[in-house]
Amino acid sequence: MDTLLRHEFHPSILREYDIRGMVDKTLFENDAQALGVVFASVLRKRGLDDVLVGHDGRDSSPRLEQALVAGLVTGGMNVRRLGCCATPELYYASFSEQASGAIMVTGSHNPIGYNGFKILLDNQPFFGASLQEIAQSLREGVLAGRQIGQASDYSADGRYEAALAEGLRQHGRQLRVVWDNSHSSAAHALGRLLKQLPGEHIVLNGTVDGLFPAHHPDPTLPENMVQLQRAVRENSADLGVAFDGDADRVGAVDEKGALIPADRLSLLFAQAILKERPGAMILGDVKMSQVFFDGVESAGARVAMCPSGHSEVKAAMHETGAAFAGEMSGHFFFADRWPGFDDGLYAAVRLIDFLAGQEKSLSALCGALPRLVATPEIRFDCEDDLKFGIVDRIIARCRAEGDDIVLTDGMRVKAAGGWWLLRASNTQPALVARIEGVDHDACHDMITRIAALLRAENVALPPIEGFSSGRDEARS
Repeated sequence: MDTLLRHEFHPSILREYDIRGMVDKTLFENDAQALGVVFASVLRKRGLDDVLVGHDGRDSSPRLEQALVAGLVTGGMNVRRLGCCATPELYYASFSEQASGAIMVTGSHNPIGYNGFKILLDNQPFFGASLQEIAQSLREGVLAGRQIGQASDYSADGRYEAALAEGLRQHGRQLRVVWDNSHSSAAHALGRLLKQLPGEHIVLNGTVDGLFPAHHPDPTLPENMVQLQRAVRENSADLGVAFDGDADRVGAVDEKGALIPADRLSLLFAQAILKERPGAMILGDVKMSQVFFDGVESAGARVAMCPSGHSEVKAAMHETGAAFAGEMSGHFFFADRWPGFDDGLYAAVRLIDFLAGQEKSLSALCGALPRLVATPEIRFDCEDDLKFGIVDRIIARCRAEGDDIVLTDGMRVKAAGGWWLLRASNTQPALVARIEGVDHDACHDMITRIAALLRAENVALPPIEGFSSGRDEARS
């Protein structure tokens, strides 16, 4: 007799790109098991029955993975378990095996108490409306299925690391590289990879530790890169790279220990790809610098702007056939010699490959690119049930005032001397802003405008290092 399962997810965990919540507060083991049952029902309707599952190094991940696998098996799936691995390691296994589905248990870069799930169906991201649909299915009741599946261990036998190493094609100068694993779940794959790469490699925080004792695993925040910057200078290295908690993102520092923004890395990557594939489609997310869009266009690319978020970018790449996409959060998507998913390890290898063929240092190469004045990504608290409404009302107000607005993801407003962005985060209870201008005065004027728009919504724009809320304040 078929079993009918009804379940209600906490509404806050159904994010746009994936599922994320606070463990034992908004996200529980029964959520993981229910996800397994309902995702199995989606696959069964397509006549499919195989799923790959992996998990990151957070302390809560093994028990959530166990509950997820139990739900998938109850739903009739044959589950192959990678155990603790990097998210791109699971992605690679899914593409290699042409798996029907894949689910990664990961909290990514979120605070320690968080965890969640990234999902693939037929090697495409399962997100947005699809997540809402399975939540509705669970409310109405899902049949577990008539046959019980089975679970087994999966071993890639080093194929992932061998494929990563193939990204290094240049046989020029050998580099000294510092790798900050950030205690991420890429530790084992990184160790195997480095045995195959030329040059000298120094690893920081090379063990898996879900408490991230060295620093929080988010390479977009400067305070998390200080250890890497110091190690690069102390070791006279050519390059430093750092991962987030599940290693689908990477940050980089040059040989002087200076942080390299993702838009500059993206432009270097795109220019290199365009030499091999002239006229290719290149994507950048809405937070990307205008320098990136202008630079790839002048290099002969077809270029387009896409929404932020790993699932949104992958969907846009699939729709456009893009050869590369860059995201300001440090996700890099290669589809020229790689399957198109975001992989911090592969991006690091491609950066080494790029530098190995250059006579100039990374600082010199980045220094030769056009430079505008820009704020970092400004992320500030705003409740989930308020943030989208606030952005919608500000869009309406700016439209009424005649602003030139791009609505790809939130609002990107063209202003005198630059542009500014305001959007609701799809992973956290927060609003996100970014401002870029020809000089500090232009940025200050835009900051003043955004601060006034937010004040009308009873939201305060936080202080921005190096900027004030107005030009007069900056000069006083």
